Amino acid sequence: MSDSDMILQMQNITKTFGPVKALTNVNLDIRRGEIHGICGENGAGKSTLMNVLSGVYPYGTYSGRILFEGKECNFRKISDSEELGIVVIQQELALSPFLSIAENIFLGNEKEKNGVIDWNRTRSDAIKVMGRVGLMESPEAKIMDIGVGKQQLVEIAKALSKNVKLLVLDEPTAALNDEDSAHLLNILRDLRENHDVTSVIISHKLNEIAAIADNVTIIRDGSTVGWMENTKVHPINQDELIHKMVGRELTNLYPKHESKLGEEIFRIEDWTIHHPLDQQRVIVDHATISARAGEIVGIAGLMGAGRTEMAMSVFGRSYGSGISGKVFIHGKETDTSSSRKAIDAGLAYATEDRKAYGLNLLQNIRENASMAALLKHSKHGIMDDNIERVAAEKYRKDFRIKTPTIEERVSNLSGGNQQKVVLAKWVISDPDILILDEPTRGIDVGAKYEIYEIIDQLADEGKAVIVISSELPELIGICDRIYTVSQGVVTDEVPKEKFSQEYLMKGMTLEKTQDEKENAS
Repeated sequence: MSDSDMILQMQNITKTFGPVKALTNVNLDIRRGEIHGICGENGAGKSTLMNVLSGVYPYGTYSGRILFEGKECNFRKISDSEELGIVVIQQELALSPFLSIAENIFLGNEKEKNGVIDWNRTRSDAIKVMGRVGLMESPEAKIMDIGVGKQQLVEIAKALSKNVKLLVLDEPTAALNDEDSAHLLNILRDLRENHDVTSVIISHKLNEIAAIADNVTIIRDGSTVGWMENTKVHPINQDELIHKMVGRELTNLYPKHESKLGEEIFRIEDWTIHHPLDQQRVIVDHATISARAGEIVGIAGLMGAGRTEMAMSVFGRSYGSGISGKVFIHGKETDTSSSRKAIDAGLAYATEDRKAYGLNLLQNIRENASMAALLKHSKHGIMDDNIERVAAEKYRKDFRIKTPTIEERVSNLSGGNQQKVVLAKWVISDPDILILDEPTRGIDVGAKYEIYEIIDQLADEGKAVIVISSELPELIGICDRIYTVSQGVVTDEVPKEKFSQEYLMKGMTLEKTQDEKENAS
């Protein structure tokens, strides 16, 4: 492959943060007109490398060379790279929720005439780029009123408005359902084939990388450890890719586990929730689910099915209005109408959004881990630092949280290690029932395996574990029983012997009957 075929070359990139070397002589070659995958575990240095490319980490704060279209570049800020047609879309979307789609697309690149924004041109130009990504919304719609999948499309439309040549997407499908993910990947194919846009996709979803990438670069521990070509004749071997990513063999994606089931310790009956603002709208409709001691129970449903809303409403009624139904713990009807009451009753809920609701990013591991067990770690209302430290240190070791000290701020940890801190926080509170909402979202395959081992360990201790996940292979791989949910209705209770993606998808896509719709209204 000649240098003239390359749109981007990053040569011997080294980046340090104090004594920590985040990148060591990393090399990345991107061929013009391809879709290039970058894979690696959490903390491997993928996002750091892209921040070097974009100018977030300016020239002079790293060593090595960046060549774009054959010319050496010294980017000192993001606008420098964007002027040349390099646009990086971060995992945390940089959109203003209170502005319209059109305003977001041209934010910082306003369409103006004589110093005044030309709203007619803004609207018409927005419609054009929205059409290129298949975003069928009004350009006046506010970002806060559209889903995450459509927000990703706004980010891509924004990039297209800047005449993008190289589009970099960091975990673009982490928060998307299968349908939105497939749509996004089709857009990248269209940009490659019809608009001469080269794309880089960073993803932990190896099936997506195998489906879309022409070539893949693997980064491990801050260094480039491999490169793989992906063609119809020689498709990527995912086992080999995993081995290069994690540096060890993973013979199975899911640990072997034999559950030892005890008595039923958790049940919700006839559980109904209405929307917090529109009280005529039913979000969960007369749901009944249960879990036994030592059992791992899955909840499968498409985005918007009501899975998270059901969990949040059971745990302290932190979502919804007009909630009715009963909660039974150890056979007794139990009041879980506040978070404190839920925790005291032995219930824990690990949220799907660990950064916004699961952790205090300004605090360290010790402080976060003890957050749900403050009373347990106190004597006469005063915090006992020794008890707190012993508990936090125990789970740092048991959960293999990659940091030498519990005084490390959680914002400095990788996504997988942050998720382990969330689990440690709830395990320290010693619950009988744990509801884990998307516990491996945005986490690499190696860290996922470690999370699964923790889940198995909790079940072996006699706890009931309920796992909400958008990844059907994950539920099939770790669960003893799975409930399917569609439009707020529990449509099926599936035993292990019936597990298959096709069977589960049938239950996840069942539509309400006319009688159910009339009863819900």
